[in-house]
Amino acid sequence: MASGKESLRMEQQQRLQQRLNIHNVVLGRMLEMSAPEFDEEIRRQLDDNPALEAIDDAPVAEEPGNDFSETAEQLQMADYAADDLPSYRYDARNSSPDDFGVDAIALAADESESAFEILLRRLAAESELSAQELKIGSYIIGNLDSNGYLTRPLDDIADDLAIAEGLTPTHTQMQRAFDAVRHLDPAGIGAVDLRDCLLLQLDRRPDSDTAELARRILTDHFDLFSKKHYDRLAAALDTDTPTLAKALDLILSLNPRPAAALETGGADTRARHITPDFVLDYDHSDGTFTVQLAGRRTRLGIEDSFTIDPAGGTSSSLAAARAFIRSKRDEAATFIRLAELRADTLTLIAEVIVKIQHEFFATGDRALIKPMILKDVSAATGLDMSVISRAVAGKYILTPHGMYPLKFFFNEHPKDDSGASAHRITEAIRGLIEGENKKNPLSDQAIQESLQMQGFDIARRTVAKYRERLGYPVARLRKTYRNEEQ
Repeated sequence: MASGKESLRMEQQQRLQQRLNIHNVVLGRMLEMSAPEFDEEIRRQLDDNPALEAIDDAPVAEEPGNDFSETAEQLQMADYAADDLPSYRYDARNSSPDDFGVDAIALAADESESAFEILLRRLAAESELSAQELKIGSYIIGNLDSNGYLTRPLDDIADDLAIAEGLTPTHTQMQRAFDAVRHLDPAGIGAVDLRDCLLLQLDRRPDSDTAELARRILTDHFDLFSKKHYDRLAAALDTDTPTLAKALDLILSLNPRPAAALETGGADTRARHITPDFVLDYDHSDGTFTVQLAGRRTRLGIEDSFTIDPAGGTSSSLAAARAFIRSKRDEAATFIRLAELRADTLTLIAEVIVKIQHEFFATGDRALIKPMILKDVSAATGLDMSVISRAVAGKYILTPHGMYPLKFFFNEHPKDDSGASAHRITEAIRGLIEGENKKNPLSDQAIQESLQMQGFDIARRTVAKYRERLGYPVARLRKTYRNEEQ
């Protein structure tokens, strides 16, 4: 029978618990930022935190008659003793172009025409369409893809017109507008697929036996042409080798992307510009490298009025002022420390990568890129592999030989007992394919055998993987059909 009494006892337990420091989370996020993204983060911090300031290296000359002598403590008392907002909230700017060490640049507006505007202008000037048909034509042009192809059915575009414009175009109106678009320059605009695009361009070539044969190839035997079954194609057309070669050369001279001729290199092209995160300088005299972080090298500091806590007084407003000052000062100090740690970490990783891949950076020869994985950089820096992975993601380095993503230099041994890097084997495969007989290209088996003769012991499936990574198709699709009489 239970006694009904509760017993108390003390137990000692040992438990291992892992906690994630919030500062490590913030640093990880900062390491992932590219140079422009981190510059924007600095701007945001300068705008949000009045305790953080950008330090100008140049001394500021005092203006004549400036008798300003208030101390930092007096400034704090004036700003925060009352409930009124500080004056800097009304009219001061926490940052300016000078804070970042660059001059203000007035960017001119992009006045170049887009492909849509060019085609619409040509449609209005060169066609005899009615106002409603021009509206239909504008919708058709708006549905062209980047190659200049129309991949949407005309019925769907007619539905768009009915919903957006309240128009109910007839089939004849849709077809007239569509035909007008297909007659615009450059030839091939408005095609529904590649074959249609090539045929539209052939229709504008002068009539000849070669053009007629090329038209027959595209119309009746496009599958044989696209798969490069040239022997079967010659038999199907009942033609000799030199005649077929002329027709094939004519087809290959056509443009599969007619809309590319309309690219003006305006704002869209500038938007694709890549900003490097590191700049590598090479001293040819002693063979040494210098790695520098790219972007604006903003020097950050604590604003003077936040370095001293306001003294005296016990009112609630002064207590709140002290708490505000300390909070913003601590936030600014933490951001400065993390920004410096980010710069040191990124620079250290980049320097180790440059040291390991010294031969490539000195010569630019990709075949000299050594096998390197995250573990190698981790062993040299003492940093965790997850930190290195975050740091190199999306980062680019500008070298004397061009700009490269940092991940480009990470590659494994194709085999554990091989001293060759994946880049070296890739370049060997590239050289074999570039130097092959285009009328009888090398198969993957032949490439494997050639590599084995060069000392690279890799499997045929590895050859296929690297060949695909280089963008080369299989041997049959690399075959060219040249005019033997030329």
